[in-house]
Amino acid sequence: MPQYFGRLHTLKPNWSQIESVKTVEMGDRSLLFNCGNVCVKISVLADHLIRVRYTPSGAFMPRRSWAVTVDDQDWEPVQFKTQQIEQTTEIITEKIKISIQHYPFRIHCYDQDNNPFAIDTELGFASRLGLTAVWKKIEAEEHFYGFGERTGFLDKIGEIKTNWTVNSLDYDALTDAMYQAIPMFMALRPELSYGIFLNSTYWSRFDIGVEQPGVWRMETQAPELDYYIIYGPKPEQILNTYTQLTGRMPLPPRWALGYHQCRWSYESEIVVEQLAEEFRNRKIPCDVIHLDIDYMQGYRIFTWNKKRFTNPKKLIKNLSKNGFKAVTIVDPGVKYEPEGNYPIFDQGLEHNYFVRKPDGELFYGYVWPDKAVFPDFLNPEVRQWWGECHQILTDMGIAGIWNDMNEPALDDRPFGDKGSKISFPLDCLQGPLEERATHAETHNLYGLMMAKSCAEALVKLRPQERSFVLTRSGYAGIQRWSSVWMGDNHSIWEHLEISLPMLCNMGLSGVAFVGCDIGGFAGNATAELFARWMQMGILYPLMRGHSALSTAQHEPWVFGEKVEQICREYLELRYRLLPYLYTLFWEATQTGSPILRPLFYHYPNDSKTYTLSDQVLLGSAILAAPIYRPGVECRAVYLPDGIWYDWWTEKSYSGAQYILAEAPLERMPLYVKAGSIIPLQPVMQYVDEKPIDCLTFKVFPGTGEGILYEDDGRSFEYIQGMYSTTKYRLSQDNRELIVEIEPRQGQWTPPNREIIIDVVGVGEQHFQDDGQGKIFRFSLIKN
Repeated sequence: MPQYFGRLHTLKPNWSQIESVKTVEMGDRSLLFNCGNVCVKISVLADHLIRVRYTPSGAFMPRRSWAVTVDDQDWEPVQFKTQQIEQTTEIITEKIKISIQHYPFRIHCYDQDNNPFAIDTELGFASRLGLTAVWKKIEAEEHFYGFGERTGFLDKIGEIKTNWTVNSLDYDALTDAMYQAIPMFMALRPELSYGIFLNSTYWSRFDIGVEQPGVWRMETQAPELDYYIIYGPKPEQILNTYTQLTGRMPLPPRWALGYHQCRWSYESEIVVEQLAEEFRNRKIPCDVIHLDIDYMQGYRIFTWNKKRFTNPKKLIKNLSKNGFKAVTIVDPGVKYEPEGNYPIFDQGLEHNYFVRKPDGELFYGYVWPDKAVFPDFLNPEVRQWWGECHQILTDMGIAGIWNDMNEPALDDRPFGDKGSKISFPLDCLQGPLEERATHAETHNLYGLMMAKSCAEALVKLRPQERSFVLTRSGYAGIQRWSSVWMGDNHSIWEHLEISLPMLCNMGLSGVAFVGCDIGGFAGNATAELFARWMQMGILYPLMRGHSALSTAQHEPWVFGEKVEQICREYLELRYRLLPYLYTLFWEATQTGSPILRPLFYHYPNDSKTYTLSDQVLLGSAILAAPIYRPGVECRAVYLPDGIWYDWWTEKSYSGAQYILAEAPLERMPLYVKAGSIIPLQPVMQYVDEKPIDCLTFKVFPGTGEGILYEDDGRSFEYIQGMYSTTKYRLSQDNRELIVEIEPRQGQWTPPNREIIIDVVGVGEQHFQDDGQGKIFRFSLIKN
């Protein structure tokens, strides 16, 4: 072989492939295939959900207390049959067939029409040097989505995706590993889709046709390869099952859906109060102000700066009177301060709560407080202690916690010096004494377990009200404990563009409550960029503006009157849409459905939607085509099948075609599908400013149905049934449009209010809402 750039060609060790099947052992819900010293266990958990475990050693790993998946035994038993055909064992459920070849051992999956999916290639399962892997075929027209937090376009075919949480400062479209590690994806082609969840907390990687075109591979440094196959055939069915497996998000407080304002840093109580006053005086809606690291005393976690935040309780009380909630940042690094009378360090040291090296030495690194030590969040005792520490913040009135730097992010020397980013040594032991594991196994769980500690504590510390939790790092199942933002982005057009596919792929990975820093965190946004970002930002499930210490101010009013008015108009639209948005959040708690969705989610057989990264659906009814390049004032928009109405002009368009949309700076193209009813509330300056005394059902003629979910927006009483749902239907012929509103269901009663039925292009009817069913008829014959 020739030399390239002074390096000799190297050969990697050969893969050790699985042998043929020797025996098959049948269980109630699983089959164990013995292949010499190697074992493969296939479990049928549902008629569309299969678990596969391959162990080269013949011994399966024990279930960990921190497992993110439902235990196999907790699934309802499912009927399936098995049959032997020559050297093949078949597992047949109501929806799929799994064909296991014995010589050599291979797994092939088929739907009811005998269409193949997740088919092992000639390599099948193999292992080498601590790696376990499997190779599967990429079918014709197959596309790949999800993979957690990823940059670039929506479809990930032809890419390698590594699952290892890292501090992704200065990420770009080519960045691989990021803050979140969620080893889950879905594959889609016309009429068929399936999902894969690689159940490994160790380092893992997906190769989607890079090393071998037409083949995807997954591998992990775990001693076994453990993965789930989820059959669709539609994307929504995959998400439903995946979030049954890993959990679904709780319903956040309604105020968390409002606008959040943040900066590193609003450095004093005076600055924070001035900021709040500015929002109210300018009548720009806002619900939440975030406090970054400078609220602390010398960056010591769970402290307040005695000089700049002299009376935090008074500050937060004043903010509350003005309709603002306060959220504080929390980092895992605890300042190393022996004899410093710092209770958090003293308590952690006394009870041995911090991560140690294998020889027992306390591990340390450098973060904001300089030399720091780190809690072992894999230990439930440590999580409880850490959670209780949050009382220092909640006693002041803090309503939410923002968990940061929890990949974990640290350096080998003080910040400001030219150091290197490091992690915990991989042989550090974590977890309770009876279940110690190396950091190689637990690294990806650090952020998730920190978020879990926080979320569980806030339920106890604020039992009367739901709290807001935000995290930068996490693993599969993070949706159970926290919302997520996409870390330190930049004030550049490219980061505006990639935000939509990033958030959509997070939603397709089970994490619905997501957002990006509006305006960009690092660098200075131009007025045009900020205006376009604010327009796109109203679509983000988490809508937060954030900027870095060294940048210019990025509040809506600093870019001039025109941009301020654009920000005001779009924030008002966000707040008007809250009934629609809140219902989408509720649906996510019930089915795992994303709030922000790629077009193929609802049009999985329309191949034109498969690579559309710059358009998005908010729920199923609203389609947005944001502007993401400077100087652009019109753009092509693809409308899927059906009739679509322009939100601004109310003009209708036939779907399954491209149109050219006008988009001056003050306009983001928005469309609503015919047959939709969008519930709208009056404009408010914050979510709970006043009772909703008028609700408008904006009706877009056609045939369809929908639902409105409501509760008090604050308490946990919805869990006990204190909520209501209202279903509505639209039908029409050439002469008449019928709007049918079913009787309100549930134990919660909204305040007295007027309902306006506003049919686009036709007219309005009004009534007082008494919770009873109603039918309204609108003539479509023009006089």
